[in-house]
Amino acid sequence: MGPHPAVAAIRLAVRRVLHDVLTDHTTDPAGTAEPLVLVACSGGADSMALASALAFETRKLPVRAGGITVDHGLQDGSDTRADEVAGRMTALGLTPVEAVTVTVGREGGPEAAARDARYAALDAAAERHGAAAILLGHTRDDQAETVLLGLARGSGIRSLSGMAAVSGAAGRYRRPFLQLDRQTVRKACIAQELAVWDDPHNSDPAYTRSRLRHEGLPALEKALGKGVVEALARTAQLSRDDADALDTWAADAETAVRDEEGALECAKLFGLPPAVRRRVLRRAVIAEGAPAGSLFARHIEEVDRLITGWRGQGAINLPGRVEARRQGGRLVIRQG
Repeated sequence: MGPHPAVAAIRLAVRRVLHDVLTDHTTDPAGTAEPLVLVACSGGADSMALASALAFETRKLPVRAGGITVDHGLQDGSDTRADEVAGRMTALGLTPVEAVTVTVGREGGPEAAARDARYAALDAAAERHGAAAILLGHTRDDQAETVLLGLARGSGIRSLSGMAAVSGAAGRYRRPFLQLDRQTVRKACIAQELAVWDDPHNSDPAYTRSRLRHEGLPALEKALGKGVVEALARTAQLSRDDADALDTWAADAETAVRDEEGALECAKLFGLPPAVRRRVLRRAVIAEGAPAGSLFARHIEEVDRLITGWRGQGAINLPGRVEARRQGGRLVIRQG
């Protein structure tokens, strides 16, 4: 008798990603030893199911499997809980296993600050252990929530594309479960009798994503019928394809709108389609030192008005102490 259908589904998803990692590893001139794949595990159902599937699949593949859990220090007893999660990963056969404590700042709000601290810790762990990849347990439901949050912010098509299956430096982050729903992942935990921890923040209405999960999406499904999550996930993929194509167009166009000295020419920028022009402007602003994560659509719209709505306005102040101004028919972007 084979494994429970939910268990089989999560193992298949992880197996596919591991084969991709192995393919990338064998084409790397430095890829001699068996690659190390880490799972980022909070102890919740999604990441525990992922840790279990990783441990199972790597028994049959030339891949080493380890785990990282991040203690954000935002709840009483979080250090003890992190140690417990690390113990569960070790019991699954993962090694190395590490519990990392981070300090969460305030920039961008509590959710964004916790996310930034978490990814910084994961990046550092990958460098420390020489990991080829880090697996994240985001599901199709998480993807739907991300698309809706992007829609609410009015952040454009790139935001609507949600989370990529592969992201980060050199494709470090892999998300095997983006095609699986949260219910399937939880069923896999029950079938394997995996102990899981339900983070109270996930049901705390003080957090935007929690309200969306427990109030927003159910209301949409009640009004529009089942299938909203699947439709939003399809929207993410279609938006990603479109955004990738526009990004490529913008990268090619950027050279054509610069003069011999490399300055951006306003007349040539004006002739570009708006979606391409704004991408060129975003690339240029980031190149001068503006943090990509702090650069929003409204910032680029203000810079764009220097091209399309020129009325002699002054410099535009942007994140990272970058400023943009129009000067002699050129768009000058530099550190202020």
